[in-house]
Amino acid sequence: MTMAKTKKISKSNSYVARMWFVALLVCMSTITGQSLAQEIHFEETIAPIFESNCLHCHGEDEQEAGLRLDSRNSMLRGGDSGLATIVPGKPDKSYLMDVVNHVDEEMAMPPDEDKISQEEIDLLEKWIASGANWPGQMEVVAREKSDHWSFQPVVRPKVPSSESSPPNIAPIDAFLLETLSDKGLAFSQPADPRALIRRVSIVLTGLAPTPEEVADFISACDKDRDAAYASLIERLLASPHFGERWGQHWLDVIRWAETNGSESNMYRKNAWIYRDYVVRAFNEDKPYDQFLFEQIAGDTVGQGEATGYLVAGPHVPIATVGQEPTARRQARADRLDEVLQTVGASAMGMTIGCARCHNHKFDPISIKDYYSMTAVFEDIEYGSRFPELAADHPQKVREAEIRAEIESLRGQLAEFGPWEEHWSAYRDVHFAPVTTEEVRIQFLQKGCFVDELELFGPKNPEENFALASAGTTLDTDHEMIYNKNKGVSRVNDGNFGTESFAAKSLEGSAEKPWVILKFTQPREINRMKISSNREDFFDTDYLAKLNTGHVSNYRLEVKDANGKWQQVAATPQYNQLNKKNKGRNRLMAKMKTLIEQLYEEGPKLGFVARFVEPKKSYVLGRGSPENPRDEVFASGLEEIDGDLGLDASASGDQRRVAFAKWLTSKEHPLTARVIANRIWHHVFGKGIVTTTADFGAAGAPPTHPELLDWLAAELVEPSTSSESAAWSIKHLIRRMVMSQAFQQSSHPTEQALAIDGDSALLWRYPPKRVDAEVIRDSILQASDCLDKTLGGKGYRIHNVKKRYAQWEVVDNHSENTWRRMLYQERFRRVDDGMFTAFDFPDCGQVKAKRAVSTTPLQALNLMNSDFVVDQSKRIAERALADAGGDPELAVDRCFELLLGRPPGKEERKECVAMVIEKDLSLVCRALVNSNEFAFMP
Repeated sequence: MTMAKTKKISKSNSYVARMWFVALLVCMSTITGQSLAQEIHFEETIAPIFESNCLHCHGEDEQEAGLRLDSRNSMLRGGDSGLATIVPGKPDKSYLMDVVNHVDEEMAMPPDEDKISQEEIDLLEKWIASGANWPGQMEVVAREKSDHWSFQPVVRPKVPSSESSPPNIAPIDAFLLETLSDKGLAFSQPADPRALIRRVSIVLTGLAPTPEEVADFISACDKDRDAAYASLIERLLASPHFGERWGQHWLDVIRWAETNGSESNMYRKNAWIYRDYVVRAFNEDKPYDQFLFEQIAGDTVGQGEATGYLVAGPHVPIATVGQEPTARRQARADRLDEVLQTVGASAMGMTIGCARCHNHKFDPISIKDYYSMTAVFEDIEYGSRFPELAADHPQKVREAEIRAEIESLRGQLAEFGPWEEHWSAYRDVHFAPVTTEEVRIQFLQKGCFVDELELFGPKNPEENFALASAGTTLDTDHEMIYNKNKGVSRVNDGNFGTESFAAKSLEGSAEKPWVILKFTQPREINRMKISSNREDFFDTDYLAKLNTGHVSNYRLEVKDANGKWQQVAATPQYNQLNKKNKGRNRLMAKMKTLIEQLYEEGPKLGFVARFVEPKKSYVLGRGSPENPRDEVFASGLEEIDGDLGLDASASGDQRRVAFAKWLTSKEHPLTARVIANRIWHHVFGKGIVTTTADFGAAGAPPTHPELLDWLAAELVEPSTSSESAAWSIKHLIRRMVMSQAFQQSSHPTEQALAIDGDSALLWRYPPKRVDAEVIRDSILQASDCLDKTLGGKGYRIHNVKKRYAQWEVVDNHSENTWRRMLYQERFRRVDDGMFTAFDFPDCGQVKAKRAVSTTPLQALNLMNSDFVVDQSKRIAERALADAGGDPELAVDRCFELLLGRPPGKEERKECVAMVIEKDLSLVCRALVNSNEFAFMP
């Protein structure tokens, strides 16, 4: 042992001894009725210690690490570390004692040789143990409520009115006009119908209107513009493509993707079922409070698909972390941090993660708040499960039908002896019921690789008797194990994956690997599940060497009452039985078909989180799992009365249900404000709070605070007739797009630009470039190639790869990719070679609003990419066919298909000349590359 270690241990021992001494003093003073507080006079003994050693760095003029020691309130709250400097009555919980005792040399205060004397340290201990009496400051509290605007209750403001206001003015317009009039501005003229239908169609569905829709709308506007526009809005809100457009906005902010983003960037199999849930929710106009609740606790209400929200962010798979316990604890903490980033940014508009290592620098979020929120999600792990679905869900209904057929088939197969069903992820072995205390699996191959082995009985088909947690013990020839660090215990630990038991025959020995499982009591069994690597099948896909079939040759034996092993099933036996009976073969073929049908038509095991047993949660000093401090319980933010009334015994679903109810309460000041602002951002191009994912002190203040509160209040409790339900997203969108502000022209004026150059006050509709997927989908629509099928597995543009290789784009333009871009499989850290250039998010960071850049690569892609060249030819062919081969009419048709208008006289002349000299597809490529096509009017 080194001298340094001896010194540290002696310090620790002396510290513990002093704690016991102080505790003894407290007990003695209680018995004698003498208070230690009377012995420690703050002004005479404690204040001088602070003044001499601390206040020059932690006083009124300077507060290093955000810490002040000149007030009891500040010490109760603590500094940036988030740890309370003093906890009255508990010196062992007071961070002050750690730093003055130099427990951690990096945080030793005063540092080095300036350490205060042992006598002074003892005085501080006695003072804290006696209650940290500070004359004149005993009434203060550790935390005061923030006065920041976003933490104040939402109160519906009065709608402005004046004599100059137009009759029946919409509330949104009234708020905007009040600000505009103060600046000497007013709304612009109404947009022309052609521009208006293009604008609102893209905003609501992400698709430009067809030429036929444009013509019908213009004709209807000639009769009654208001009625025509109202009818258009209702049609677009009812379109199934509404959910696709607004679902993508939600997926952006939560960073949803179908790979994990780590070094291996593995595929998340069937993650798309969460994407489909989001699209359905927006199409059904699911109340936003219910939408949020289901994404946090949907497993409790038959909406298990929704919890894909919690694992939408990137993560490092545990298989790539290694076996070092500290690395595993750190990786687990990192995964929980990703969950909090998702919830904080999307639902609360708060940078919760900034409080991971210390109190938030700007907002009233403490490190205790952070770890109390991690406690909410302690039962969440990144992975797959079969989602909990309501009984009337179509997939559940179909599952019941297919399983009934499977059970009937099993009854017939039982007449022919044992059999094995191959469920891809595992083998399901069936045999006649037998009662035993021990089971042996003899592997009839030189090597085996087993990630999990399960045993079931006929009375309770779901109870796994093999689990170690049920008391079952294991034995094997340990000399045969070649991954010693994992061992045989992996066989029955209840976890699937690549962390498996692996064994092989010893060199020169004919004995094959084996495993024996011993129950705590005799068990009746009739079924075994065994697998090599279920995790690869359940959680990933598209690997060049995906292997779940290492266990392909075995013999299953049970020990009888005489202590002898009896075979109940074996791979060679199945082959013999199949040869003897052709009827058995037909039944097995039908079983294979039913299993495939169940995978395809029944509930999908998807990447929507895996549930684990919650562990105790602690504040982690400086964010390190190796430095646990005080235990915390599942809670929301203290600033917003987040006490959920739970302790460590609360189950995972109880924690999430309580948190979801707190988050979706009408009294929560952030939830409605954040989503109302985000909707405004997507309708008008810029949020009232421009930092759409940060409503804290570091974010931007609202340009129209009263309007934002009116929108938030309107979302929760609509002021209109009963046709609008509480928390209706479509209701709020309808309010916005029906406003005069939305319907006005986007044309600028010099006077207005001089006053409000970026149109933040909405004196005109701000023109903006459309999103990447709008460009792509509109091109496909113009060529009549767009497959508008809703939902289901996405289309692939990537290769099949080895486990640690990188994904490569192999096909981003063929017929197989002609669905909406929403359905392109979303892979992190992969450039699609085309529309990533248009700021399509990589899904590595929260994108509550996308960047808008202008680069040469954008023009090159829209002019020369394989996709645009191919689609331009198809648009030209369509236009020529529609025009009967007439070049001039074909040019007109190209303008209608791509820009929604006929060409001007000069445009027609130039384009016809190009058609005669070159090719009509070149005209199409030029139009696709125009600002008019890429910008919303």
